[in-house]
Parts: sequence; structure tokens; C-alpha cells
Amino acid sequence: MSPVSPRRRREILDALRRGTVPANGLDQLAVGLGRLEAELDTELDVVAGGGAMFKAVRGEYGSGKTFFARWLGDRAMKKGFAVAEVQINEIDTPLHKLESVYRRSIESLHTASIPPSALRPILDAWLFTVEDDAAAQGVSVDELLERRLAEVATRAPVFPMVIRAYRELLAEGDNDGADGLVAWLGGQPHVAAAVKRRAGIKGDLDNFLALGFLRGLLAVLADAGSAGLLLVLDEVETLQRVRADVRGKALNALRQLVDEVHDGRFPGLYLLITGTPPFFEGRQGIAQLPPLADRLHTDFSGDPRFDNPRAPQLRLTGFDADRLVELGERVRELFCGGSESGERVRAIADDEFLRRFATAIAGGLGGKVGIAPRLFLRKLVDVLDKIELHPDFDPYTDYEVKISESELSDEEREAISADDVELDL
Repeated sequence: MSPVSPRRRREILDALRRGTVPANGLDQLAVGLGRLEAELDTELDVVAGGGAMFKAVRGEYGSGKTFFARWLGDRAMKKGFAVAEVQINEIDTPLHKLESVYRRSIESLHTASIPPSALRPILDAWLFTVEDDAAAQGVSVDELLERRLAEVATRAPVFPMVIRAYRELLAEGDNDGADGLVAWLGGQPHVAAAVKRRAGIKGDLDNFLALGFLRGLLAVLADAGSAGLLLVLDEVETLQRVRADVRGKALNALRQLVDEVHDGRFPGLYLLITGTPPFFEGRQGIAQLPPLADRLHTDFSGDPRFDNPRAPQLRLTGFDADRLVELGERVRELFCGGSESGERVRAIADDEFLRRFATAIAGGLGGKVGIAPRLFLRKLVDVLDKIELHPDFDPYTDYEVKISESELSDEEREAISADDVELDL
């Protein structure tokens, strides 16, 4: 694990207290992913060199798909990538409406130093780069800008029109108009007609333009010095809940994306999707579109220890008791590293306590260790807090675990009754 700053340590522990996945520092919690690091880093390097990559991650609830995606995003940002994460759902972000997927991508777009939405700072950084390069080459900014825009135009013809108008509005000090054009480039509807007229554009982003805009974004990122874009489409298994005709459109859109990535039409893009096994194996998943099923086919009949990380799909096997305890050890060390009473906390919440605590949490969830990590970590940090704050606190006699229905997610609720569960240590 890499060293962690006090601020980052606090952010991680605060996220665990809330029962959420931390936004940063996920390497501190990455249990069982070491076998994938080398190959994934190689794939990111290929993308940074102008290539493109597609990967599917499968796993049951609790196996850590969202954590994996954010962990990979953390690694990607350390290599200079921008990252965007989109939650696929049938209402707000249906996969067959690529304009919605693109819009959500821009809303979540961020880098290691720029929070969402990072589109305008990225555009500004790109324009600054053009100005610096023009000075270094002894040419006018307008001349070099047109040269660079010509490269972008090959991927998104409308992009240059909007960027020219954006630069003009900046020069005039019209920040509201500039914001409007950035919003339109980001796929937002309802941009003022006067702003669009200034750029010579009409209407809103549609399904056809969405992929062109993504190509334009990748070109701007590359020209601004970014290594590329990691785009995560999370929870694609929600496609199984929609009407058959809509599901067919969505699967075809996914096939199109996969093919265009493999054909090299998105240089600088690492596309990652996550889903449950039924989506990859069931009749209402990719099996409904045989060409897509063929492209994603991966043999998982053998021992998971020998899975091929270079295959189109990665399998997350989830947590067992040993991994859950190892995760607890990592969180305990993270907690103690920033605590003046760290040695006392470590001595009280020793390895035996962690194992018994993990067993109790999993038992409260019907013995399903795979869905225990979120609640285990949330309650473990609560115990560690109490040990640190109260010198006379003894978790063996002064603490009991109560898992109430209100703190459960839908998936967790299915595995546990509404009755409270007491911790017997």
C-alpha cells in the first residue's frame, strides 16, 4: 500500500462511517486485486499510447464491482487519465440512448486535480496549451488553433464550430454565453437559442452526435496532455428489467460501442462495464444478441485462481471470511496510523476480535459473507471510534451489533430478516 496523508486517511474513514465507497485512496482497501494489477496497468498504458480497450467485470452483489471500478479509476488518474462513471438505469440513463450516457459521462468527468464536471477546465487547459505551443512555434494562436481543430473535426465536425464560438465569447468576457456552449457540448438540453445561434448550431445533442462528441472529447483530452479517458458503465444488468424491444436496442448499442473500441475509433478510451453473472449468462442478457455474446465470451468453468486477466471479462469472486478479516486489518491499521492511542486501539481490536466481529456481522446477514463488507466496515469504524474516544470502553462487554432494516440496501435486505442481531463475543 502507498503512504496515506492525514487528509486522505480522514476522507477514507469518513466514507466508511457513512457506508459508502471512498472517492480516493482505494489502494488502502484493495483486498484480492493484486493478481490483476500488472495486466490492468499494462492495458492502461496501451490506451495512454493511443490505443483503446474494452473490459467487462462480472460479480454478484457484494463482490465489489463498484469498488473495483473506482479502484481502477484511482489507478488511472495516477497515470494522468480523466475518469467518468455512469450508472445505467432504465429511467434516467438507458443504454440505448447514447446522448443520455454521454451527458452523464460529462457530468461525472473528473481528473486527479479537477472535480466533476471537468469539461470546462479541460477545454480551458487545452486552449492554454494551444497558446503556449503557438508561442513556442512562432505562429499565431488562430493558425495553430485551426490546425488542431482540423484534427478534432475528423472525429466530431460540430466540435470546432462550438469551440471557436466559445473562445470568442471568452475574449468578449461573456462568461454566461461561454458556460452555455460548454453545457451544450456536454449534452445538456435547454441551452438558450441565442447562445446556440452564436455558434451556428441548432437543436440538442442526439443519439447520432453522441459518439462523435465522445471522439471530440478524446481528441481534446489527448491534445491537452491527458493520458486518456476511463469510462465506466456501471450496473448494466438493469437492462434485464426493461421491455424486450428496448433491451434489444440497448444490447445493440453496447455491441456498437464494443466494435468501435476494437476497431480503433476511440483512441485513448478505456471502456469498462460492470454487471451480474445473469446478465452475461441468462436469456435476458447478452445471450439475446449472439454477436455481442460472442464478443464477450469468456470461459469461467475452471478454478478462479487461473482466470485469464486478459480475457474480455473479469470475474470477481467476492469476499470469504479470510478476506473480510484482512480488510478489517487494513482499516484498523489505517485508523491507528492517525491516532495517538493507536497502540491501545490495536491491542483491544486485535486479530481475534476482528475475526469474531466479522463472523457476527456475516451471521446477521444470513451467513452470506459476500454481502457483509459494507456493513462490516461501517460498524468496525464505529467500534474503533469508541475505543479511541472512551478509555474504559470494552467492545466485548459494551458493544452489540444491531442490524436494522433501515440501514440495509435492497440486496442486503433480501438476505436478512428485520429482527435485530446481537453480537455474541
